[in-house]
Amino acid sequence: MTLQTTKTHTVHGGTLRYLKHDSAVTGTPMTLSVFVPGKDGPGGEGPFPVLIWLSGLTCTEDNFTTKAGAYAAAAEHGVIIVAPDTSPRGEGVADDPAYDLGQGAGFYVDATQAPWAPHFRMESYVTGELIDLIDREFPTTKICSISGHSMGGHGALTLALRHPDLFRSVSAFAPISSPTRCPWGEKAFTAYLGEDRKEWANHDAALLIENGAARGVYDDILVDQGDADSFLTDQLKPELLIAAGKASGQKVTVRM
Repeated sequence: MTLQTTKTHTVHGGTLRYLKHDSAVTGTPMTLSVFVPGKDGPGGEGPFPVLIWLSGLTCTEDNFTTKAGAYAAAAEHGVIIVAPDTSPRGEGVADDPAYDLGQGAGFYVDATQAPWAPHFRMESYVTGELIDLIDREFPTTKICSISGHSMGGHGALTLALRHPDLFRSVSAFAPISSPTRCPWGEKAFTAYLGEDRKEWANHDAALLIENGAARGVYDDILVDQGDADSFLTDQLKPELLIAAGKASGQKVTVRM
């Protein structure tokens, strides 16, 4: 697997690279951005721990890079930040005219239904191929954490809960807390996973926490949520995460 650098920028004394590679998991080219702190920066010369950032609906690897302003903190603390695209893309890859399904809306699951199953395998991509690629190509400590926003917050929570051996910590911004109980999730899960709601539950952060997934692994699951978010009531539902944590004994801190 060969990484192709498409753009490079110097940022806060470190290097931000935009990369492309052919994925064996998705069967498509995949793109990502990677920030590596400078060797002479306050974070030291490395190796560095990794934070994977998963973005939300309609996003690419560029949204977090241009909007978050996180690289100053990453440089100061010595953290590599990896932001992959939100889905496979390209000719021959299934898509939908709606913004909340198809390309740009992979929901970080491995699809089992046609026409999505051949390429929409974002869970396997992030938890397998992507982590292996970063550890091989960059100066990492092989310590990895995960975070994300909205659909990406859902992805961060569920991947951390389903693969607790891979991640040191997990957090999220305005995540889709329970996709089995909101319109975005119901639509995507029906398309990608079929009609079996028991299978949906395996990819629902609130239900995973309620059922004890990864109990004892994470001291705290941190969620930040704006109280004026227009999607708060119908789509995000952070109160379901709070209730799940109370039911299972998992500490979940939701900051509003």
